[in-house]
Amino acid sequence: MAEVAIRGVHKSYNKVPTVHGVDLSIADGEFVVLLGPSGCGKSTLLRMIAGLEEITAGEIAIDGTVVNALEPRERGCAMVFQNYALYPHMTVAENIGYALKVAGTRKPERRARVAAVAQSLGIAELLDRKPGTLSGGQRQRVAIGRAMIREPKVFLFDEPLSNLDAKLRAQMRIEIRRLHQRLGVTSVFVTHDQVEAMTLADRLVVLNHGRIEQIGTPTEVYRRPASRFVAGFIGAPAMNFLTGTLAADGRIAIGSGAGTPVTIGVRPDEIQLLDAPLKGTLDFEIELVEELGTGQVFYGRSGEMEMTVMRNGGGEAALPRSGQRLFLKIPMTCVHLFEVESGRRIDLPPSRLAAE
Repeated sequence: MAEVAIRGVHKSYNKVPTVHGVDLSIADGEFVVLLGPSGCGKSTLLRMIAGLEEITAGEIAIDGTVVNALEPRERGCAMVFQNYALYPHMTVAENIGYALKVAGTRKPERRARVAAVAQSLGIAELLDRKPGTLSGGQRQRVAIGRAMIREPKVFLFDEPLSNLDAKLRAQMRIEIRRLHQRLGVTSVFVTHDQVEAMTLADRLVVLNHGRIEQIGTPTEVYRRPASRFVAGFIGAPAMNFLTGTLAADGRIAIGSGAGTPVTIGVRPDEIQLLDAPLKGTLDFEIELVEELGTGQVFYGRSGEMEMTVMRNGGGEAALPRSGQRLFLKIPMTCVHLFEVESGRRIDLPPSRLAAE
């Protein structure tokens, strides 16, 4: 196991910057997830840790040793790829044990270690088969086994579950987390899927346009997003964003009002849906109802603002319909505020919400 230290790392392609001065410390045995949309630089950062991409500026250290000039095989990392990267002409056993064969490990020891890894991953019965005869989930286990057998200091996962169907992805998430709990190896996992990120990570690193937007536990990032970008990226359905103003006395108004313009954020499941208006409620006209089984998601408008509201439970008899007019109450304790220009979070003591 090992710590990973990323210090002021930049990456440019043909003088076009893609990663901008990233600083990140990953503790020994920690499972860190790099999360962000396509093109945010997360896979590039992972590949720089692995040595598959050169660093334009800055340095990366693994277990206290700066590895900028080291070849990938000298860094003590094992990588699991999105497309599995298995040798099609080799059996499962040969794929898993290939690194040991290259290293000159004797055949009896190689067979024993391959068998032990395969047993731990539940693929012992597949050792004589070729990758082309396996399912996606089985191939991913083989790829993980090939990484495990090297006994690396650091596991690197580059969107390894994106080619699997939803059921297999959920199953493999559980298996990867169990594997980490058993082995305790420092792990860096890249994904654009927030469910994977929230369920796997000890800490999340949210990236946007090659910069770190926020670092924290899944709970911290969800409950106190550092920016509008993070707030909109984490959570499903996505957070609602409303225009508003912040007065000097801490009073917040939805829509126009006296004070500094702000963006008001509130998650769909924290909005109360009412049949009758109360003081401070907003009109809401339902345009679309999405049934989830465990609840419903209502899409509609409040004046000129698009809104999404989520409600748990409720039977068909009580289900509001498209075109129906209801009312929204937004609890002040659930509101997030962001600067209009920078998108950065504004932290305030509890204050009163006035809908105008």
